[in-house]
Amino acid sequence: MTINNAIASGQTSPLAGILERARRQQLTLGELVQIAESLVAAGHPALAADLYKTWIAFNDGNPLLHLACFNYSVACRQVGDISGAIQALRHALKLDPSFGPAHINLGRALEECGLVSEAVEQWRSYANASADITPDRLNHRLITLQQIGRVLEGAGLLEEAEAALLQAIQLSPEKVEAGQHWSSMRQRQCKWPVLAPTAHVSSRQMLDAMSSMTLACYADDPLFQLAKAYRYSKSAVGRVEAGKLQRVAPRRKSGTGKRLRVGYVSSDLREHAVGFALCEALELHDKTSIEIFGYYCGEPRSNDATHTRIKNAADCWRDISTVGDAEAAAQIAADEIDILVDLNGYTKQARTKIFAYRPAPVIVNFCGFPGSMGSPFHQYLIADDWIVPPGNEIYFTEKVLRLACYLPCDRKQQIPPRPSRAEAGLPEEAFVYACLSGAQKITANAFARFMTILAATPGSVLWLRTGNDGANQRLLQLAQQNGIAPERLIFAPSVAGHPNHISRMGVADLFLDTFPYGAHATATDALTAGLPVLTFPGKSFASRVCASIVAAAGAPELICSSPEEYVGRAIAFAHNRDQLAALKAGLQRQLPTSTLHDTSAFVRRLERLFWQMQGEAERGETPVPDLRNLDLYYDIGASIVLEGIECEDDSAYRRRYLEKLAEWNDYAPLSYDTRLWIEPQV
Repeated sequence: MTINNAIASGQTSPLAGILERARRQQLTLGELVQIAESLVAAGHPALAADLYKTWIAFNDGNPLLHLACFNYSVACRQVGDISGAIQALRHALKLDPSFGPAHINLGRALEECGLVSEAVEQWRSYANASADITPDRLNHRLITLQQIGRVLEGAGLLEEAEAALLQAIQLSPEKVEAGQHWSSMRQRQCKWPVLAPTAHVSSRQMLDAMSSMTLACYADDPLFQLAKAYRYSKSAVGRVEAGKLQRVAPRRKSGTGKRLRVGYVSSDLREHAVGFALCEALELHDKTSIEIFGYYCGEPRSNDATHTRIKNAADCWRDISTVGDAEAAAQIAADEIDILVDLNGYTKQARTKIFAYRPAPVIVNFCGFPGSMGSPFHQYLIADDWIVPPGNEIYFTEKVLRLACYLPCDRKQQIPPRPSRAEAGLPEEAFVYACLSGAQKITANAFARFMTILAATPGSVLWLRTGNDGANQRLLQLAQQNGIAPERLIFAPSVAGHPNHISRMGVADLFLDTFPYGAHATATDALTAGLPVLTFPGKSFASRVCASIVAAAGAPELICSSPEEYVGRAIAFAHNRDQLAALKAGLQRQLPTSTLHDTSAFVRRLERLFWQMQGEAERGETPVPDLRNLDLYYDIGASIVLEGIECEDDSAYRRRYLEKLAEWNDYAPLSYDTRLWIEPQV
């Protein structure tokens, strides 16, 4: 409804005078904005948009007209008038070509209309025109460059995105958003070294900007990863106002016969590694003991079979993707959830702020994030003895509880018959090494090991998951520089359907794991396909999951103690195919009854852990995360990571931290914690 119609119908008689003042140029811009905001707050955004339109039409000579046009564009967006918004923004830029917010919003509007090239060109023109920086222009230029980088990254134009983001980093190194995407893109393009300092940005600043997931692919340092997670929780999640905390007290369930209410929160309850892993496990929950609530915060799904199965397995399903964090937390609290499981951690589309509201008495970190959350509100972490061996609990702020194997397996997937090697694009007689993990997991050292293995096994090939053209070409060139013919690297294209991907993995001879971030769900898929997985664990969570999976499959002989043993074993298998064939046959015999495929036992153990957490909550024994000294561990860890040591044993690793802690303590006495700086016993 327009203002004139509203006035004619008698609904908004006070607006008649306001409209007349706008026509007579008697309404200031400040009054206009205040009235428009009041209309929006009262639920009348269309009236606000119409008021702006009227004011603009009759105040053509006002020196602040460009601001009114900008606000009008916002009002148009609120009522779904994207064309009107674009027109208003272009009017604003004609009035003031240097008006940064209008450039930024115009690019966003064009992108929303599917005009990605036009959006990038809009932002690029402003970035080029704003080289003479003022404080306002600095911020607008920064946002513009970040928008260019984001859109180009989404379009797969990583080289161009990287260049735009590097400009943003150099403008403001302390703002980490651009740096997070930049380092991640370099990993996915296999650009080494990943951290490439410039005259304006140091290696330390680039490391500070790196995300937790990117760091897990970069360094095997669990203390630094813990401290990185802690800093991210402080800066990106932050505090919740005390009055908005839910602070739900535990409800008595033990021994009452009442079901335990378990809520799973994730954007990945769909065709995703997490969804594939948990699908059957969620279906197998004992409904007489556990009541499942699914809280989905990802993109809408329609024809996704995994999403449908998980949704059907839940007693109650809620899509929280369109509601705010506080509202989602209030819903969870209203649902009286006893155990709330975070299946995202610090991954894409995570809603970590929800957990900060404490909407359930127990909050658990499980399955989605390979490490500690370092937050004050995640109280438990579920792992296993391989991932967190006794003594390694110091790398987590959560209390560690253990399953027999960390990752479950969906045995209901219908795996099609294995294709031929020719159908998979592989040579028939060659020894095929496979590394079908994402390109971001392949480090310079990992690739160097691959080249050593290929050099020692003439006639072998390396089967890699295809990346973007730039990454593929880069790896081919590096192979040639290492004396390996480029045709010995074969890139596996994407295939339709996850079961088809699993099926084709079986045509390879040996899967080579990556380090420090190893194969997780991919290792389960490879073993399910009958493909042995060779790995060596480090100290960090991400580096130890593959060993956990291999051990659960009943093949501990595939777990190496060092990179040197890993290389030697990989070469030996190619020279002794009978030994490998015997290992494969044994793996296929024992896999159906192995721990890895005993999903029913996995679920029963998981339920016992949930009830253990519930009992501790009822007794007032819920653990409190220990966050002491984590800023200190961060600074020490950053200096250690930048030394570039790939692998070292646990004792040497801890000794280096202790030496630096002692140096800091000599300067100023440190408070004690429960990790390495422990109060001496007297």
